[in-house]
Amino acid sequence: MEHRHRLEDRTPEPNRVWIDLAGPDEAAIARTEALTGLALPSCADLREVERSSRLRRQRDALVLSTPMVSFDGAPGLHPLGFVLARDRLVTLRFQALPPFEAVARRQAEPDGPRTSTALFGALLAELVDALADRLEAMSDALDALSGRVFDFDLGRGGAPKRRDRALRQILGEVGRSGKALSMLRAALLGLGRIVPFVAAEAEPWLGPEEHTHLEILRLDIVSLEEFETRLSETVQFLLDATLGLVNMEQNNTFRVLTVVSVIGIPPTLVASIYGMNFKTMPELDWAWGYPYGLALIALSALAPALYFRIKGWF
Repeated sequence: MEHRHRLEDRTPEPNRVWIDLAGPDEAAIARTEALTGLALPSCADLREVERSSRLRRQRDALVLSTPMVSFDGAPGLHPLGFVLARDRLVTLRFQALPPFEAVARRQAEPDGPRTSTALFGALLAELVDALADRLEAMSDALDALSGRVFDFDLGRGGAPKRRDRALRQILGEVGRSGKALSMLRAALLGLGRIVPFVAAEAEPWLGPEEHTHLEILRLDIVSLEEFETRLSETVQFLLDATLGLVNMEQNNTFRVLTVVSVIGIPPTLVASIYGMNFKTMPELDWAWGYPYGLALIALSALAPALYFRIKGWF
């Protein structure tokens, strides 16, 4: 007996245990419904967010759905659906999912999963493993990003434009990490709801090993949710730190402008004084009056500049 079929342009045979609908249209769904006697959800149904829409019993089958992240290319969320019956499993997906291919390879092995519930458990296990790998990769990426944030030297980062570009890049990476984590959280939350629901509603179909497997998956998902929470806290911490660096950079800019404006006040005052045209001004008759005025202007600018330099303002 063959156990899996990926529906494309032909109708699957009645003895298929696992029917995998990849990107199905209405015609494909209708053919599968006619074959299996199961009512399959549409893509719009799979996108429903209410718990009652994502987890429900429909006659002798369980209709389950969850958002699932993309495991290749740009990150994104796509609906993933399961229709689980005692002797049939139908999956509906709208993206390439390597865990499904991994289960298909395992199914071809002599001791691979054969029943609908065993195939369902294997799919969940592969999805959980894939999500765990994504979280581990995110953890490594955040560690590297943390080093870049806290090693960032505002005083030695090059020209202001270059420092600004570097901070923008860091801020963008922090934002993308937060977005990716939110997608992983949604997928984990969906799987975390599916596992106990199936364990309770499909109890007559499950053997002792499958019950144990589902309980292990539930505990794994809980631990991954806790790990994701810590990563989310790290992302928030890095976001706050990066915004702090941006504020410091802005403060440095305002400080430089303040120092420059203060340095410019004494020369302006001296030039204003000697710009007055009073007949009795003694310096008007000096042979060295003009060099004296220039020297006084220069000295009035250098003195506050030296003072601010000693104080470490720039």
